[in-house]
Amino acid sequence: MKRMLTAPEHGGRLRAAAEQWGIPLAEWLDLSTGINPHGWPVPVIPEEVWRRLPEPDDGLEGLLRHWLGATASAACIPVAGSQAAIMGLPRLRPPCRVGVPSPGYQEHGHCWAAAGHRVTGITGDHTGSGDESWLDDLDVLVWVNPNNPTGDTIEPERLLSWHHRLQRRGGWLIVDEAFMDATPAFSIGEASGRPGLVVMRSLGKFFGLAGVRAGAVAGDPDIVDRLGAVMGPWSVSGPARFVMSRVLADQQWQAATTERLHSDSQRLAEMLVRQGLGDSTGTALFRYVRHSRAVDIASEFASRGILVRVFDQPAALRLGLPGSESDWARLDQAMSLSDLY
Repeated sequence: MKRMLTAPEHGGRLRAAAEQWGIPLAEWLDLSTGINPHGWPVPVIPEEVWRRLPEPDDGLEGLLRHWLGATASAACIPVAGSQAAIMGLPRLRPPCRVGVPSPGYQEHGHCWAAAGHRVTGITGDHTGSGDESWLDDLDVLVWVNPNNPTGDTIEPERLLSWHHRLQRRGGWLIVDEAFMDATPAFSIGEASGRPGLVVMRSLGKFFGLAGVRAGAVAGDPDIVDRLGAVMGPWSVSGPARFVMSRVLADQQWQAATTERLHSDSQRLAEMLVRQGLGDSTGTALFRYVRHSRAVDIASEFASRGILVRVFDQPAALRLGLPGSESDWARLDQAMSLSDLY
């Protein structure tokens, strides 16, 4: 009998937390997801968008290519959030050896393992040394850049050297850039036309539109076209395409948001130091801090109606950005009341 894999846990399970702690849903401060609390303001969607099938010639592809920096040699398709690609890509290869970052976004390893592949965690011991022979033990490397939850970022030149080493043997490099939008200089989208290279993005984090389930994949046409065939027609709804086309064209909002997020992330990093939790890593959307008592700290925050992500290997917390001054003050007070650090 085939062993069933346990699905990974994610942030945002606010209803479960409310039930566990007996605190009404409306009274929570949810910092568990790393989603921009000041998301793009969605306009009214015209009624005809709801009544028509999604139209692939609506001009969205050009905006997606610009967003990812994809060249003309790359294939580029919209997907129903990164998750659709994360689940679909493992179906495009026979069982093989796959590396994923550890710690890292667990859906990647889960989906490749569920499809019968042998998954290996790639740690800082691998990436921190000059010896990259570990790549020779892989057929596919899935990398999250910047990494979730640590925020660690690998320079494009190094990622492309990894790709070259893999591709010489017919291997793939898949790069998940879900948290890349505020640091576009680190994207490898401009190289996405190379054989064996795939890049994915999502509207969920930077744009604060997780509920719309929309994203894009660019890369090797052989891989991306097969992924599109696996997902089938109309995989992204008409309303989602409408929202994507508007938000990706709003360059002014994106520029202002990038500046604001970097400022808020630095503010949160300084708060963590000032309150005794210590130095953190992270992205423009969250901070990640290792602490031996992470589980206890997360529980103490939850008892005060503040939800954060907690990790056990290694013990660490990930905190998203508060959305209002009252939320910042509430988090600051909760930290100051703790005697756990």
